[in-house]
Amino acid sequence: MEFKLPVPDLSAERAGNTGTPGVWHFDSGVPGRTLMVSALVHGNELCGAWALKDLLAAGVKPRRGSLTLAFCNLDAFDRFDHANHDASRFVAEDMNRVWSAERLDNPTTPDRQRGAALRPFVERADWLLDLHSMHEPGAPLLLTGVLPRNIALARRLKAPQHVIVDAGHKDGVRMRDFAQFGDPAREDACALLIECGFHGELAARDVARDMVARMLVESGVLDAADLPAGWLMPDPAVQRVLEVTNAVVAPSMDVQFAQGWTGLETLEAAGSVIGWADGQPIVTPYDHCTLIMPSLRQLKPGVTVVRLARDYAG
Repeated sequence: MEFKLPVPDLSAERAGNTGTPGVWHFDSGVPGRTLMVSALVHGNELCGAWALKDLLAAGVKPRRGSLTLAFCNLDAFDRFDHANHDASRFVAEDMNRVWSAERLDNPTTPDRQRGAALRPFVERADWLLDLHSMHEPGAPLLLTGVLPRNIALARRLKAPQHVIVDAGHKDGVRMRDFAQFGDPAREDACALLIECGFHGELAARDVARDMVARMLVESGVLDAADLPAGWLMPDPAVQRVLEVTNAVVAPSMDVQFAQGWTGLETLEAAGSVIGWADGQPIVTPYDHCTLIMPSLRQLKPGVTVVRLARDYAG
């Protein structure tokens, strides 16, 4: 698919105002939540960078509480090339797998080092919105994790249409699940990850701005009247919540799909063949099984190539 989203000029935004490059913090001086919005956790996911750049350009400041905006993996972003955008996803390892004390306390790669620099801001946040985009074309997906408080927040936001209840990845912890955000006892600590669509799709920028606007208002940091004009998109007619039950992890480089899945296909019968791994069929484990984010673009042993989900019963 053609990569249409232009590369934002972050020469001004990367300075930040906190002493940490790319991190901006604004405090209203009035009690309220601290909302953090992060972008460029992956250097080729430009829609979030555009949303934060646009928010800064609009001069938005918190009405209550405080707001942290973070352009995360700037080193990876600096390597961006339209002709080979996957190559700038990270420098040495996926920054969205390093969010454990064990890895951040041992910052042996540039991606961990940047994560360690961002860690204090993440730990101080009450709510987090992490802006991402996808390897393949597809509808936006809001990933909540498994904690009921995040699922409830996603429903209050009313968008996007598809909400995914997922337990994360075996190869490392995401920012969204780090520290207080993964603690079941911290009922006040909510974190969501939005996949805004294909990396290079112009509409991904609109989705990112819409989700930022919704979180700003729901968190109480802003009132709806404070939002930049045109940021909020219409609510979907209905919101579907899907629970991931299985993750298909590549055992080797010998993985192929049975057809060109784009995601959100629902296969009616258990045992339907999705593809093959090491010559063995990959099949749906139950009736009415929905495919989530199928992709072989980052294929290597240990990487999740598709998730399997059913309608959430909670």
